[in-house]
Amino acid sequence: MSLLAPECPAVAALRKKRLDLSDASGGDGPRPKRPRLGPLPGPTPCLQPLARSPPAPDQDLGVYQIGPYLLLEASEGGRCYRAVHRHTEAEYTCKVYPAKSYPEIMVPYGLLSAHPNIARVEEVILGDQNVYVFFQPSRGDMHNYVRGHKRLAEREAAPLFRQMAEAVAHCHQHGIVLRDLKLRKFVFADRDRSKLLLENLEDSCVLPGPDDSLEDKHGCPAYVGPEILSSKTSYSGKAADIWSLGVVLYTLLVGCYPFQDTKPASLFSKIRRGHFVVPEGLSPRARCLIRCLLRKDPAERLTARDILLHPWLAEGSISEGSWSSPFAGQAVEQVVPERRSLWEVTEEQEEEGGLYS
Repeated sequence: MSLLAPECPAVAALRKKRLDLSDASGGDGPRPKRPRLGPLPGPTPCLQPLARSPPAPDQDLGVYQIGPYLLLEASEGGRCYRAVHRHTEAEYTCKVYPAKSYPEIMVPYGLLSAHPNIARVEEVILGDQNVYVFFQPSRGDMHNYVRGHKRLAEREAAPLFRQMAEAVAHCHQHGIVLRDLKLRKFVFADRDRSKLLLENLEDSCVLPGPDDSLEDKHGCPAYVGPEILSSKTSYSGKAADIWSLGVVLYTLLVGCYPFQDTKPASLFSKIRRGHFVVPEGLSPRARCLIRCLLRKDPAERLTARDILLHPWLAEGSISEGSWSSPFAGQAVEQVVPERRSLWEVTEEQEEEGGLYS
């Protein structure tokens, strides 16, 4: 299914700026900016080093200026930066996208109303080659948080998982299937690690109507549902998101993925069978919710709204029990390829570090 669609009014309403670098050599003040009325003549670069003199070949300054923003630490191969506004000193997260794919990427944001658990687009700056989208700042992602803590106690995990389910339910309500749900997609909005945000809507799919049937095979192997691996035709996009949420919940509470193998082909075989072990030390309600999400039959899974009504997420209902890992004494290792087609991973047998590698 293609995401290409006419740009909706809500997308056009986003604050956008076009960098004007035609006078980059004059003056020490901020470079002037103007609204994008049309393409600027000539291939003027958008990403400018702060240093006025070219750095030595072996020197990497690692700091760039985009309009009033400074781009600092880079991640995701230079596609994501921690950004600071030069005048207000406010922090942001900057995502860099190719200019040609900008309209497609922004369509889901135009369809969604504001939600406290979905990162807001604060500003967009258009360059000749790239588009710089500034989001609310993040304080680390859930993948690294769980990796550092091994697993989360139910009292901590329940309010965090509720926020994840709230974000997914909001997207589903507005006809958006996320398709690539995983722990890394959720980031902390505060230093106390109590508020979560869905970091972005990359890889999401806008449904043309009430039918959520999808045909493309898309997702992160450790989180992908068995119907995606087995179906030769279409599958329910929303139900596939729910399976991914089940993997997220299991990993939060157990500290490893429900389906594990170092080889993608073997991993997919285990997911197709759908057999996994839930530790008896988890509370009965937590075990119940995990099993309600990781149902092999997509029609038997809870919806995102149903998840929010589950007793485990009711305030004051959490009771911790004695807990022991079902994989005690075993090395926890899992292949989690990033941003690759499932079938590319299968064909190339790509192996990459997982949660504890």
